[in-house]
Amino acid sequence: MMRKIGLDQAASYGGRPLRHMLMLLGVAGWMLVGATGAHAQSFRQGVAAFQRQDYVTASRIFIPLAERGNAPAQTYLGFLFETGRGVPMNYTEAAMWYRRAAEQGDSRAQYSLGLLYDRGQGVPQDIVEASKWLNLSTAAAPPPVRESRARIRDAVTTKMTRGEIAQARLRALEWAPSREH
Repeated sequence: MMRKIGLDQAASYGGRPLRHMLMLLGVAGWMLVGATGAHAQSFRQGVAAFQRQDYVTASRIFIPLAERGNAPAQTYLGFLFETGRGVPMNYTEAAMWYRRAAEQGDSRAQYSLGLLYDRGQGVPQDIVEASKWLNLSTAAAPPPVRESRARIRDAVTTKMTRGEIAQARLRALEWAPSREH
């Protein structure tokens, strides 16, 4: 019998669950903020397909929404490409979708993009850029996940020089969200 999994259980970083990906509160927030009308219904259908592990259907629902600029759909799609669920595994494609959502201020996407930069998956390995996105993600994280994100951010920071830390903080301070059309 297959066990039902969520995004937080489906991937790990250093053996730690990526709890950020599917918090029930986050899904509810995504539906309220990230989608309206028919788009909300489609997004809810995509989340439902994801939750029942029908990743092919989820990807088919999320792709058009993501292409239209829906940040939560972009984040889910990034995760599907990162893990190869319902679509071929492709870190470059995952990074592209995470970046589009991260630039709009989606903290889950910022976190995932930071991890990809730290590992050099789908993007050139760049500890400063990793730290920037992890800083932004931690600052915007809801209280239940803020501490775990801070631990990962701090672990990345231990690999950095003081100059790199200052550069990452400056990039984070200069960053501003930008909405897609």
